[in-house]
Amino acid sequence: MREWQSLAHVKWECKYHVVIVPKYRKKVLYGRLRGEVGKIIRQLCRQKEVELIEGHAMPDHIHLVLSIPPKYSVSMVIG
Repeated sequence: MREWQSLAHVKWECKYHVVIVPKYRKKVLYGRLRGEVGKIIRQLCRQKEVELIEGHAMPDHIHLVLSIPPKYSVSMVIG
């Protein structure tokens, strides 16, 4: 059976695959910057009450799988 999460009047399981791409897909996400981006994303997820299920940093983009509560929109969390 699934592990549903719950708020006051709802049980939910909302998972989103988000890809963040820098302008013109410049290969800027490598080396030291790659580790710092991971720390920043984890910190932002904790602040916004979002669960980071999985994340991968590639040289020119970042893949994230996020579990976002239904009280927040995806655009509000990413913004």
